Amino acid sequence: MPGIIVGIDGSAHSLKALKWAVIEAGVRREPLTVLTVNQAVSGYWGHILVYPGDTELTEKARKLAQDETDSLLDEIDDEAKPPAVTVRAISGLPAEELVNASADANLIVVGSRGAGGFKRLVLGSVSTSLTHHAHCPVVVVPADGR
Repeated sequence: MPGIIVGIDGSAHSLKALKWAVIEAGVRREPLTVLTVNQAVSGYWGHILVYPGDTELTEKARKLAQDETDSLLDEIDDEAKPPAVTVRAISGLPAEELVNASADANLIVVGSRGAGGFKRLVLGSVSTSLTHHAHCPVVVVPADGR
């Protein structure tokens, strides 16, 4: 996935990251990939466990990500939009999947914290993992008031 990748999970932090990435992709005239990862369950030995409902949950996550992206794109002038926007959803471990996706990207963007975790943390586990392991530059969009 060349271009800019933004990881979203429906949280307020990820929506700020989505907006930032849409604007940046438009300025750079690069394609944008919106990637959402349906949290899979990790087995005892670290492998991913697949459950019967995972496919439906992943598709539901893709549709929600598509709706959020379309809503944001409707607010932006056509000249400022990225040349191409793709929305993808996969099932897996978010940090691992985003690090893997960064291998072919020019830039990866995430919010400072996602939907889960502890409210007092400045960086969540996914953004922390990306800043340490991504294969391309990383932008962590801060929360409001920072």
